[in-house]
Amino acid sequence: MKKISLSIGVFLMILFAACKDQKESKEDPVRASSEESKDITELSDSPRHHEWIDLEQDGRTLKAFVVYPEKKEKAKPVLVIHENRGLNDWARVFADKLAEKGYLVIAPDLISNTVPGKELTSDMDSPDEARTAIYRLDPEQVTKDLDACYDYIRKDPAGTGEVAVVGFCWGGSQTFRYATHNPEITSAHVFYGTAPEADSLLAKIETPVYGYYGGNDNRVNSTLERTKAQMDSLGKAFEYEIYENAGHAFMRSGHEANGEPGNKKAHDQAWDRMLKFLK
Repeated sequence: MKKISLSIGVFLMILFAACKDQKESKEDPVRASSEESKDITELSDSPRHHEWIDLEQDGRTLKAFVVYPEKKEKAKPVLVIHENRGLNDWARVFADKLAEKGYLVIAPDLISNTVPGKELTSDMDSPDEARTAIYRLDPEQVTKDLDACYDYIRKDPAGTGEVAVVGFCWGGSQTFRYATHNPEITSAHVFYGTAPEADSLLAKIETPVYGYYGGNDNRVNSTLERTKAQMDSLGKAFEYEIYENAGHAFMRSGHEANGEPGNKKAHDQAWDRMLKFLK
C-alpha cells in the first residue's frame, strides 16, 4: 500500500508538479475577502483594455483573460499560467500590471468549464474546490490549452509574435514543463515551481529558464541543485534566484498590503528581475 501511495506522489510531483502550501488551508477568510475586494477594485480602475476570449478545445470552451497595454508600438506577448488556486483576481491583477509595463498578456483559466456548472475559477465555491479541479486535470489537456493560448496571442496583430511564458506555483511547474514542449517561446519564468526530472524532457528545452524562489520554501528549493546540474550537463540555460526570508507564493503574498516584509521585498526584487529578462 505504501508503494502505491509513493508512486502516486512521485507521479504528481514529476509530471504535474503540484503546489501544496499548507498555510493556504488556514487562510483568514476576513483577510482573504479584503484582498479580493482590493484586487477587484484595481481591475475595475485599470485604464487598460481587458477582455475574455473563448477558445474551443475538444468540445469544451477554454476561457482566457487578455490585457492590452497602452502603447503605440507592437507589444511583446506573455502567456501567464496561474497557481493552484486557478485564475483568481490576484492572477488577473498580475496580468494587468504586466500589461502596464508594456506587454500584451494572455492568462488562461485552465479549470474553466472543467467542473459541471462552473464556467470560471470565480464560480468555484472555495480555493480548495479550485485546487481539486486543477489536480484532476489531464497534463496533456493542459498542454493543448497552453498551445491554443500561445497560438492566439502569437497571432494577435497588436503583438510582436515573440511569446514568453510566466507561471506561479503549479503554474511555475507547468511553465517548466511547457518549455520542454514548445521550443519557440522566448523565455520561461518559473516562480516557485519544480522541473520535470527526466533528462529526455529537459533536453528538449531551447529557451532560457529563469527561476524565482523563496528562501523559506525548502520543499521546492531542495530540487534546485539537481535541476541545475541536469540543465548544465545538457547545455541548457537555467538561472535562478533565491530570495531570503520569503516563503512560497511570495508574489501573491507580497502583493498584499499587510504581507510579510520578506515576501514584499522578494516580490519587488523578483518583479525587477523578471522585467529585465523579459526584454
